[in-house]
Amino acid sequence: MAAKQKKATTPSSFHYDAIVIGTGPGGEGVAMQLAKAGKKVAVVERYEAVGGGCTHWGTIPSKALRHSVSRLIEYNSSPLFADNHLSRSLTFSEIMHHASGVVKSQTRLRASFYDRNRVTLFHGEASFVDAHTLEITRQDGSKDTVTAAQIAIATGSRPYTPSDIDFTHPRIYNSDTILSLDHDPKSIIIYGAGVIGSEYASIFRGLGVKVDLVNMRDRLLSFLDTEISDALSYHLWNNGVLIRHNETYKSVEATDDSVILNLESGKRMRADCLLFANGRTGNTDTLGLQNIGLKADGRGQLRVNENYQTEVDNVYAVGDVIGYPSLASAAYNQGRFAAEAMLEGKTHAELVADIPTGIYTIPEISSVGKTEQELTAAKIPYEVGRAQFKHLARAQIASTQVGSLKILFHRETKEVLGIHCFGERASEIVHIGQAIMQQTGEGNTIDYFVNTTFNYPTMAEAYRVAAINGLNRIF
Repeated sequence: MAAKQKKATTPSSFHYDAIVIGTGPGGEGVAMQLAKAGKKVAVVERYEAVGGGCTHWGTIPSKALRHSVSRLIEYNSSPLFADNHLSRSLTFSEIMHHASGVVKSQTRLRASFYDRNRVTLFHGEASFVDAHTLEITRQDGSKDTVTAAQIAIATGSRPYTPSDIDFTHPRIYNSDTILSLDHDPKSIIIYGAGVIGSEYASIFRGLGVKVDLVNMRDRLLSFLDTEISDALSYHLWNNGVLIRHNETYKSVEATDDSVILNLESGKRMRADCLLFANGRTGNTDTLGLQNIGLKADGRGQLRVNENYQTEVDNVYAVGDVIGYPSLASAAYNQGRFAAEAMLEGKTHAELVADIPTGIYTIPEISSVGKTEQELTAAKIPYEVGRAQFKHLARAQIASTQVGSLKILFHRETKEVLGIHCFGERASEIVHIGQAIMQQTGEGNTIDYFVNTTFNYPTMAEAYRVAAINGLNRIF
């Protein structure tokens, strides 16, 4: 296979050595790696600005929005400002102005990468003519036809929108369109209590909006360690979010002033607007995959091998369009690994086995490694070390005392098996534990956290507290 690829990469045969469809983290990873290896590369972006869903509708704007709401909550709950006798309030659209600025900054930065590395950028909708040829349709209807030895699909995903719900109605949103919310709702129904639904439940509740969160399963984020999932459920409940478990929708009625959600259980719910956040679909339906003998699955996703190669030898795919883990952080690395396979015939690297999970609720959740439930099922003799944030000086100073850090480790070898964190800055804190878990041999033991010296006062100190707590349980 490698020989065939090298033979095909001749300037006289094709316009480019490689074309990448999509400029999100996955596409950027492919394009930058190939360009730095001296290849002639083009990228195709269907929208006006580069960055993909991550930059424009997903990770960046929602996390900027979350940060602003979190700071607003801190202000209103801080004893420093209690003498004002007034709580500040902001609307969703007001806070989105800040998020828009972050998106613009990120877009300019990402666009500069393509300019600096002499990657040609086409704006338009790409579809396959054959395995080496793409037709690119611009917004004005004009078309370009370009060819390449190799093509990488990094088209990402979009919210799943069932046909029986009218998403054109001004009170019905998905996780992309919710960012354009321009009125000030007093209540919202969020259908789908996965990562996106739970994050937006925190955000809207932080803005003082009445939130009903409808979950199709019997617990929130069931892939998490049970204690962490329970902590999130309690925190949302304690802040006034009404969670309905084991429910599915039957129909949605929208009027000029409200939305009614009818559930299969017979319950009826009404709110100012509805956010439907139940799953995502890979963006493959407009690619003309049938012209190259490829077919996506029912969720619009493509199957690839360990080299991110599809069933068509010269066509690769990375990011959300191939499914798990569907994370921006992982997509960028997938892009780099796919580029290596495109250059060398195979990749010599792979995603780390323990991919950290970052969930940007208020407070954050982050974990890496095994859960207590997984270790119990595998009959691995583990022990638990805990640190409550309320006992840390840094948390007391910053008034971020909600949450805790939990370390799971092997009773006999002391190997760190899992890190689970709930609280402000959890997605940063988890990486300290991840770094130790990635060490081999005796480098990965809980003793590291006891024997090293942490700055004081810091949130990182939670590792020392949790480690000592866990070691005290061993007899």
